[in-house]
Amino acid sequence: MAQLFSQRSRHLQWRRLWLLLVGLRKSLAITTDALEQMKQHLEVTDQDFETARAEELIRRHDVMAHVHAFGAVAPAAASIMHYGATSCFVTDNTKLILMRNAPGPSPSRTT
Repeated sequence: MAQLFSQRSRHLQWRRLWLLLVGLRKSLAITTDALEQMKQHLEVTDQDFETARAEELIRRHDVMAHVHAFGAVAPAAASIMHYGATSCFVTDNTKLILMRNAPGPSPSRTT
């Protein structure tokens, strides 16, 4: 349970959501290179966390700090990965996904 709700799990889900968002916009001239870079760097490394921590001190915004950290390892997607989205896109959807994946009863499993 602790692993499911860990920082690493949460930020991995953020990256999956950004990848999904960019993938859905493929018709808007998103390059294959941008998608591939994002796919190659979905796993959040310790270095990514260090980059995000440093950026959060500057930006004072956790989601935008992680957008920057992800963009640092996927530069072809940096300018478009969060384009048109709000912070709630990743935070709220991640919470819902993590709760859905948690063991035990949930509203969707009891009906």
